[in-house]
Amino acid sequence: MKLYHHPLSGHAHRARLFLSLLALPHDLIEVDLKAGAHKQPEFLAKNPFGQVPVLEDGETLIADSNAILVYLAKKAGRTDWLPEDPAGAAAVQRWLSVAAGEVAYGPAAARLITVFGAGFDADEVISRSHLLLGRLQSHLAGRDWLVGQGPTIADVALYSYVARAPEGNVDLSAYPAVNAFLRRIEALPGFVPFAQTPAGLVAAA
Repeated sequence: MKLYHHPLSGHAHRARLFLSLLALPHDLIEVDLKAGAHKQPEFLAKNPFGQVPVLEDGETLIADSNAILVYLAKKAGRTDWLPEDPAGAAAVQRWLSVAAGEVAYGPAAARLITVFGAGFDADEVISRSHLLLGRLQSHLAGRDWLVGQGPTIADVALYSYVARAPEGNVDLSAYPAVNAFLRRIEALPGFVPFAQTPAGLVAAA
């Protein structure tokens, strides 16, 4: 398998992290986003949306980080990471939607401002981030994982951008259950860290 990624993309880190957690052999191919490699015909043939990550598994191409998580769990037959019972599968899907929605428009967007110079309204996306973090704090109070008794792809999907939220000036100090959740993921066998940048609150530390 080949994973087309960029080290500063949280979406790409989700896929890389899960490949490592499953101990699946793969090659990492860095896409030079700064040079616009993701907008060139060769890459657009793999993902017409021009985004990383893309997983290439033989003749199969999977774009979108959450889709890659689903594909890998299914391919590996890991029902612990992606339950097959209706309630468990639905609960995981709910959090994948949060990763694609509230996370993307909250902590991910806040980090895009400081790391990549995106033109979002900082106050708005930071406010969204704290709304999400408050809900996560409540959900994780008294539980270790987002769904069930062990880690699932839901946890992988949320980890990267929540862990690096301080780079977008989103303070995590008021959310002890969220921080404990991040540490549990980091303690999993096969964990690979998401590259840290000296931005936002990290720069001020």
